[in-house]
Amino acid sequence: MYKIVTMRTKIKVPPSKFGLSFKKSIKESIAHRFEGMVTRKLGVGLVITKIHEIGEGKILPEDAAIHYPVKFDLLSYIPEQHEIVLGDVIDNTEFGSFVRFGPMDGLVHVSQLLNDYISFDEKNSIFLGRETKKTLKQGDPIIARIISVSMSEGKENKVGLTMRQPNLGSISWIEQEKRKAKKTVKKPKEAKK
Repeated sequence: MYKIVTMRTKIKVPPSKFGLSFKKSIKESIAHRFEGMVTRKLGVGLVITKIHEIGEGKILPEDAAIHYPVKFDLLSYIPEQHEIVLGDVIDNTEFGSFVRFGPMDGLVHVSQLLNDYISFDEKNSIFLGRETKKTLKQGDPIIARIISVSMSEGKENKVGLTMRQPNLGSISWIEQEKRKAKKTVKKPKEAKK
């Protein structure tokens, strides 16, 4: 889920940024620290959207940087269990498909791809359903549900996905199911006059 978080902290502006305008040096210093940072509480820091306050800077002994208290808004993304995500398959391996959604990657384990027996064509990097004949290859857009999230600072972050529920899977599978459903719906008979 994307959200804007208001934060208060002290930011260190190094001497290399002293030649920039005051606001630009502060914004770049905040961005350097928070954009791309991953924490369990905030998720992935994406972009500084607004700086509300900048306090009086202080120089500490034996530190050439200036430290400013700041209040700012950060757009972040934190994956939540049961969230539906739209993404693209970036890689297929024998154990599942890696999917990029927003600023993160997740894994759809082979057991969570289809309600069908699945074979993997390693040469072409494609999954194939035995009964359904559905295929999944790199570049396919998909809709999935987040089923597990493991995030922590300084460690590998893991997001587990499933496509084994109704209206999930490759966009082409979903469109195929919709066309199939329309064909099976009978048109009402016209009333006799």
